[in-house]
Amino acid sequence: MAQEAVYSHRDPMLKKRDDFEDILEERRNSSDLRYALRCYTPVVYKELTLCKSGELRDLVLQSDHLRYVITQVSKETGADADEVQGEASAILEEMAHCLQLSTVRFFAFTLTKIFKTLFRSICVNEEGIQRLQQAIHEHPVVLLPSHRSYMDFLLMSYILYTYDLALPVIAAGMDFMGMKFVGEMLRMSGAFFIRRSFGGDKLYWAVFSEYVRTMLKTGFAPVEFFLEGTRSRTAKSLTPKLGLLNIVMDPFLKGEVFDVTLVPVSISYERILEESLYARELLGVPKPKESTSGLFKARKVLSEDYGSIHVYFGQPVSVRSLAEGRVNRCQFNLTPRHIPQRPGEEINHFVNDSAFRLVRAQEENMVLKPWVLLASLLLQNHHHGQKGGTALEELTEQAVWLRDLSRQCGAFLHWPEHAPPSEVVSSSLSLHQGLVSISEGRVQLALEQGGQGGPEEKLLNQAVVVLSCASYRNQALHVFLRPALLALAIVTSSSNNRQEVYNSFSFLRNMFSNEFILCPGATVQDFEEACYLLVKTGALQIPQQEVLITERGHRTLAFLTSILDPFLQGYQVVCRFLCEEATEALTDKQFVPAVRKFIIKHLLTGTLRYAEALSSDLQKNSLAALLRLGAVRRVKGGAEQGTLKVNKVMVNSLEDTLGGKLPTQKAAAARL
Repeated sequence: MAQEAVYSHRDPMLKKRDDFEDILEERRNSSDLRYALRCYTPVVYKELTLCKSGELRDLVLQSDHLRYVITQVSKETGADADEVQGEASAILEEMAHCLQLSTVRFFAFTLTKIFKTLFRSICVNEEGIQRLQQAIHEHPVVLLPSHRSYMDFLLMSYILYTYDLALPVIAAGMDFMGMKFVGEMLRMSGAFFIRRSFGGDKLYWAVFSEYVRTMLKTGFAPVEFFLEGTRSRTAKSLTPKLGLLNIVMDPFLKGEVFDVTLVPVSISYERILEESLYARELLGVPKPKESTSGLFKARKVLSEDYGSIHVYFGQPVSVRSLAEGRVNRCQFNLTPRHIPQRPGEEINHFVNDSAFRLVRAQEENMVLKPWVLLASLLLQNHHHGQKGGTALEELTEQAVWLRDLSRQCGAFLHWPEHAPPSEVVSSSLSLHQGLVSISEGRVQLALEQGGQGGPEEKLLNQAVVVLSCASYRNQALHVFLRPALLALAIVTSSSNNRQEVYNSFSFLRNMFSNEFILCPGATVQDFEEACYLLVKTGALQIPQQEVLITERGHRTLAFLTSILDPFLQGYQVVCRFLCEEATEALTDKQFVPAVRKFIIKHLLTGTLRYAEALSSDLQKNSLAALLRLGAVRRVKGGAEQGTLKVNKVMVNSLEDTLGGKLPTQKAAAARL
């Protein structure tokens, strides 16, 4: 009972989540034109009268901060101050949005037509909308949606327009600006365009940060950006980028506004439009350049069914309450506000910690569809070599078992309760018929569509299906991650002593912290949470200092370790490559193509089981982990600049610790 009390505050099952309503239902029964042209009078921050886009630009260009930077750049470069001012003005011209209601109405009309064709429903939590409305009135608001599809920012604006809320201004990548007509349309519906990287361009950074801060301080509109920086091609959350979060917290830290409200938003797609495009990108097929003609060629997607979307507006988070007891704001009084300062270590820690907490909040409110569970099971059945697939009845039984397990672990699962499980499973399979084949009552991944071509081409075609399925399985990873790390720690640990298991858990968690969202410094909490969940599900007993698997726990632990297997083997094969094949002159740029070639060779000879190891995302994450752990280092400066230096003894030792016993291990060890 005492243990229950300790953990109850962390039991995700105790969280009450809001109900959803389908905003497309009304659109299907009333005039789209009337909807687009209706009276639109959103609530604004503190009833301020909105300034126009032009006035906003003037405020930015005349700010003390930008003037100071212009003077500094002028001194450093020897350029005339007016010239630098002109440069700043040109940067702002390229960047700034010019929100126009007529364009917004055009999008409202067009998107309604598209959404009604593509999706069965777009479900939004109304209580979240009411919380957001209140927040917009009281403080500057920053919207932080998850990012899995190009649809995300169109969807966000569409929802806010539908509920008569202030439309957000949205940070977008420059690649959209190159799209004729569409780029300008996006600008007129609230997008502002930023370069992917600024390097050391002081002036660009100053214009950009001042522009965002001015929008916040004047309450011009809610600011929207993606914490992950880019779309996740794997449906896993990406490590948050901190630049924009730093900027939006700045007005509060400097005492220019009383508070800033951050709103995490979780967007869950039953079927992602870019499904196979992402898989091909991960296999090295270059991303097609954004173009208007490409957009029209993509019209064939309009004939397909993409199921439903769930959009959950999370609890607003006050920066003021996040900073309480964490940040001493007095430090900002030591220099005038307009003089740029690099954030100190305390601020960096605070922003980083807040970013991870916000991404976790996004994850926890992601709505999982039955297909996510089915994809997990089909992948595991495939990897375990079930020839001829799984009988439909058996798959349904497995899905019901996994449904119950995932709920016990706190998943936000959207499983139609009124329908029999066999119906739920059949309906999910038919929506994803491009990825599964059903023959004589048996279900398996649709790998026979490998088609013509040599063995390598067939392998890559099969890998597209595997990686597409994996992207759905990945949607559930945050639910099972901590228990799965514990399950793996129990399997790889030399004894069932609690401390030994914890050490093993800690090593695995550290190894995979580039792969998954694991909050820095929270190893003990994560371990306790994993223990609590596995005791609660009846898989473990933890008397005193021992961790014991129960009779019924074997099935749970087998499922959980299998979920991490592809990542484990992926990291091992990267270690193997670095020990066996990496030359002295290997550079960052050559790493992915070289390791891909190595993995293809091992998959074709059957010494590697998981085609998921072909994902460039997994390969880059494993390299990042090895660099962080000091097993590989980048050479800076000199003739060898940019090359990777591999500490083979350390890499080999890490591979061993990961439990790596791939077939050519002995040869690698002998060579060392």
